[in-house]
Amino acid sequence: MKNSDLQHPSSEAKLFQELVEMIEHSQHQVAVQVNSGLTLLFWQVGRHINNYLLGFERAAYGKQIVVTVSRQLTKHYGRNFEEKNLRRMLQFAEQFSDSETLLTISKTLSWSHILVLLPLKNMEAKLFYAQKTSEEILSVRHLRKQISAKIFERTIVGNSQLSVTSGINKNIFKDPYYLDFLQLKDGYLERDLETAILKDLEKFILELGKGFTFVERQKRMIIDGEDFYLDLLFYHRKLKRLVAIELKIDKFHAKYKGQMELYLKWLNRHEREEGEETPIGLILCAETSREQVELLEMHKDGIMVAEYWTELPSKTELEQRLHIALIEAKERIEREKLSLK
Repeated sequence: MKNSDLQHPSSEAKLFQELVEMIEHSQHQVAVQVNSGLTLLFWQVGRHINNYLLGFERAAYGKQIVVTVSRQLTKHYGRNFEEKNLRRMLQFAEQFSDSETLLTISKTLSWSHILVLLPLKNMEAKLFYAQKTSEEILSVRHLRKQISAKIFERTIVGNSQLSVTSGINKNIFKDPYYLDFLQLKDGYLERDLETAILKDLEKFILELGKGFTFVERQKRMIIDGEDFYLDLLFYHRKLKRLVAIELKIDKFHAKYKGQMELYLKWLNRHEREEGEETPIGLILCAETSREQVELLEMHKDGIMVAEYWTELPSKTELEQRLHIALIEAKERIEREKLSLK
């Protein structure tokens, strides 16, 4: 590069921008490494103190040790080691005792993330949110939102009720879907449901799950000179296929299968792009008819049926469903283990 080029304003601006990007990237990397190092350090401190305390039978003496050590560490290394935080380190080491899990989450979760997870009562929930935070690089604020929205309970309960597994990734779809945020009034119609979804499209997509992109509402299809309209059309990036969604305000009926099959075949012929998989369908009903769905073997045609709830169940009911879901999940794992033997 010539000296005259360096003196040119545009060249200097470009050089400055490149340096800024380089520095900011480096600062980010350093910040990530510092956060990871702190998380690991706090776990090691907690584990070391926990191991030390195991040698003492008197709980009162153990508490006094924590107080004394905290004062000494705070004096030398600052407020991070105050008694309250030190006790959190003990909790952290006790709850996340698996070293492999710890190494995974420490790469992406800061100590602030850990402090949000510690109060959760369910260990499965802690691990669920830790993994979700790691995969989606959630901020502390977004992690709190996920917990507040009971994403763990919704996902576990939903996946436990989803019977469709063949051909389509069962983790992509749920049953039920929680649409309480739509705030629908009694006696709503299908167009009210659709309008409410479009008004709160961002929340609806969040409820659908990661990877969904909105394409069109009331997709027009002309078949034999007659107009047909699909309620909602989405595209899923991971599945690489169109997802047709039909909204029903009543219980599932067998005739809905034929309607969705028609829409999917039309989409496959007229809308499917090169490199995409065949379109699939999701029929959202106020209530499913599980035996009918099983008998019709709808999953073979790429059609799923799921309920949507416009109101969240009570905390007690949700906890009961979660308890059943976890038991069913453990039983499935045991059956899979036996089948592999």
